[in-house]
Amino acid sequence: MKNNPYKAAVKQIKSVLPELEKEFGKSVIKRAFSKLKRPQRLIIKNLIVGKKTYKAYRSQHCDALGPFKGGIRFHPNVTKDEVVALSIWMSIKTALVNIPFGGAKGGVKVDPKKLTNESLKIITKEYVKKIHEYIGPQKDIPAPDVNTNAQTMAWMLDAYEEITGSHAPAAFTGKPILLGGSFGREEATGKGGAIILKNYINKQKLRTRENAIAVQGFGNVGYWFCVYAEELGFKIVLVSDSTGGIYNPQGLDVNKLKLEKDKYGSIFNVCKNSNYKFVKPEDVLSVNCNVLALAALENAVNQKNAKAVKSQVIIELANGPINPNAEKFLSKKNIAILPDILSNSGGVIVSYFEWVQNLYNYRWNLNKVNKELEKILYTSFENVYNLATQKNISFRKSAYIIALKRIIESMILRGRI
Repeated sequence: MKNNPYKAAVKQIKSVLPELEKEFGKSVIKRAFSKLKRPQRLIIKNLIVGKKTYKAYRSQHCDALGPFKGGIRFHPNVTKDEVVALSIWMSIKTALVNIPFGGAKGGVKVDPKKLTNESLKIITKEYVKKIHEYIGPQKDIPAPDVNTNAQTMAWMLDAYEEITGSHAPAAFTGKPILLGGSFGREEATGKGGAIILKNYINKQKLRTRENAIAVQGFGNVGYWFCVYAEELGFKIVLVSDSTGGIYNPQGLDVNKLKLEKDKYGSIFNVCKNSNYKFVKPEDVLSVNCNVLALAALENAVNQKNAKAVKSQVIIELANGPINPNAEKFLSKKNIAILPDILSNSGGVIVSYFEWVQNLYNYRWNLNKVNKELEKILYTSFENVYNLATQKNISFRKSAYIIALKRIIESMILRGRI
């Protein structure tokens, strides 16, 4: 199977259908699958800015549990299949952690690194103009994703409020604090991953400090994962971006590296100006470590490079970073995989908190946000771990069974199937 994220998402759903048939029956699951394998709505628009045209997407997968929810990414490789797959994964993720959202995802096919700040703002606002009728606090609530951030959401909020003529902070999450953003949202995805990993290590009765972690992807999620993993007692031995990695078996100073990367622009340039040990991009997966954290893009581990992986545990912080065929190979090697829909759910959980705060025009302090985040993550992890242990199945299958059962039950209650 070619590395197509949509095909991967559908294959993951199909893998647990026999288990769900035991509960709901074949006819119900057949009807459910026919709906779940495609989005309820797929919006495709052309953004015309000056003399250039940019392809833009918004996939709204399933709103049986609540309004659509999902990020918007700006990337030159954005495709229809990618955003549809990501919207499917978001539906499953929100169901798994039991928050009242359905899945959505958006994207613009653009390289933001080649744009001025003013051009980026114009494209961002044009995107909202094209999709505004399909989004809103009770319809679809976008958030940041790859190459988008709090500033992007501020521009989107302003464009949406200008069109609708009303203040609507709950229409977007991941906003700046001053415009209704939640404390703890920026670091939530990475922090949540560190919490899930700690819960797993505790279950296995392993010593935290003895677990060396290599991190592929040193953007927002990868950085905050490193920060909180260090706080929890783990040792970070490698960080990388698309240009390569920096490796030190004794451990790295993550905050220092972040400052250096911000200064020089990439890991490769950091190494050019320092004495760090550089690791080529193609060698990142083969570094000796106990835990490999995948915080880059989907299909980072596929059938071509899966053999290089040497870790005992993989935690998925990106969406869909392991191709299903590669996962089969890794499972045969008894490598435990903590799946994306659990491990990177911290972001959407705190986005949910932000949405609730905006609806009530009330702000939680950081301590409350963190306590509520840890509570949901702990319960979700326990559910996945216990079912996986009980049925002797992978954590991914366990997570999918739990999530899809909730989605299908809600579809039945609504009379959709």
